[in-house]
Amino acid sequence: MTYKLVFSALADDTRRHIFESLKGRPQTVGELAEEQPVSRPAVSQHLRVLQAAQLVSVNPEGTRRIYSINQDGLHALRHYIDEYWTDVLSAYQSEILKQTGDKDA
Repeated sequence: MTYKLVFSALADDTRRHIFESLKGRPQTVGELAEEQPVSRPAVSQHLRVLQAAQLVSVNPEGTRRIYSINQDGLHALRHYIDEYWTDVLSAYQSEILKQTGDKDA
């Protein structure tokens, strides 16, 4: 997964709303379409983008396709963001040490 695909996928309001709708439970395209201001085929297209970004996974059950959040994709995104968060915290700690003169903290 590349972070560019993830950020691009989530930049769209409709895709983000679809993704957030899956937080509660896995759903079919029809269930997701009921909550969206776009057509069912458009929801399917948005789901394909989310799937390409590895944010959702699909499980075929008979003639239905059940979509859910892909935890592996979220872990990869979290790892990417955590790299920056660690840098921010380290910079913050360095600044505190400079301000207090405490070398042991």
